[in-house]
Amino acid sequence: MTQKGTDATSGDPEGGPNRGPNDPALSDASVAEFLRRNPDFLKRHNELLDILEPPRRGDGEDVVDLQQFMLDRLRREVAQLKESRDDLLYTGRANMASTGRIHQAVLAILEARSFEHLIDTVVTDVGVILDLDAVTLCVEQAQDGPAPSRIRGVHQLEAGTVEALLGPRRTHAFLADIEGEPELFGSAAGLVRSAGFLRMNISSATPPALLALGSRKPDHFDPGQGSELLQFLAQSLEASIRQWLELPA
Repeated sequence: MTQKGTDATSGDPEGGPNRGPNDPALSDASVAEFLRRNPDFLKRHNELLDILEPPRRGDGEDVVDLQQFMLDRLRREVAQLKESRDDLLYTGRANMASTGRIHQAVLAILEARSFEHLIDTVVTDVGVILDLDAVTLCVEQAQDGPAPSRIRGVHQLEAGTVEALLGPRRTHAFLADIEGEPELFGSAAGLVRSAGFLRMNISSATPPALLALGSRKPDHFDPGQGSELLQFLAQSLEASIRQWLELPA
């Protein structure tokens, strides 16, 4: 059976009446009065500015220029997008430059002609390539091992030092705004204001070791920075040392 007439509550999901364009409740005067009582309505619902038709300047002397308001907002959004784009470009270029320097450092390590040349490359050339002020290889002294040999750039650490510095499972640590320790950086310690430490597992036959990187810039290393590239450098150095000293993995 077809129902004649219209239910005043039909068509509204909340049970309220459907209001047509001629409904007095939606007259221009009522909308204008609502906006007067809620002057911040468009500020709270600024998405409506995208669908409203703004008045033209010639429509009245006291007309608020909503078109200019929307234009200003679009300009701000465009400026924010440009700023985000510039940040992404800067980060991308910085990452590419860092990757290139790490690759160059690894190639220098692979081109070493002897073990002594390898160590000299690490403590001199790698520092220049990575723009660092100190690069050292630190190895814990085995408690029952022979007296340590003196090689420039290799520092002997007390047993347990690597664990105390990095913790039991961490592979690296980056520290900002510090004072370098002579135990790790030798005579260059006074220059070091930030540092990166990378655990090195050279061989099952050798004690724990550490690649120490130091910079005079307090913010060169940061605890939150990524470690993948520098860990790749440390792993490449591990492999080269194993090959030169004919050590097991």
